[in-house]
Amino acid sequence: MKKTALFAGSFDPLTNGHIDTISRAAIVFDEIVVAVSTNTSKQSLFDGEQRIQLVAEALRDFPKVRVIRHTGGLTIEMARDVGACALLRGVRNVKDFEYEHSIASMNKLQAPDLETVILLSSENYRYLSSSLIKEVAMFGGDVSTLVPANINAAILQKFQDSAFKGKKISE
Repeated sequence: MKKTALFAGSFDPLTNGHIDTISRAAIVFDEIVVAVSTNTSKQSLFDGEQRIQLVAEALRDFPKVRVIRHTGGLTIEMARDVGACALLRGVRNVKDFEYEHSIASMNKLQAPDLETVILLSSENYRYLSSSLIKEVAMFGGDVSTLVPANINAAILQKFQDSAFKGKKISE
């Protein structure tokens, strides 16, 4: 039986930490479905369509990965729709763990047959977050070693746009 994991997130932007989690999960799962969602309560750097395109391009060399749009609703419903047996999550620190534990507990209540698999971040990515990337980039810092090349190029282009110069972007 094929083992599929759903990795859902806003990925605004996708970081090398996300890619590390995906590549490590590909050792365990036959397929990783990356579901790109939109958090309407926060201002995104990239719109939903841009994020899907950027993520798909960054992950094009991963044969076990499929990128889709998270269309809204409960993530457990999307997991069922794609035939996932597990929700994949990456955890950097205790704060992440507490948050993910709460979500996993609620998901288990709603879908007892669906497991949450948590991978601890690799040491070199524990400090890395999409919001930190955006903040550093907003002030002209170099994030090229923290994100895939296509995403770095898109970030540079975005911050050349005067509408984003010096503007606080939240994750």
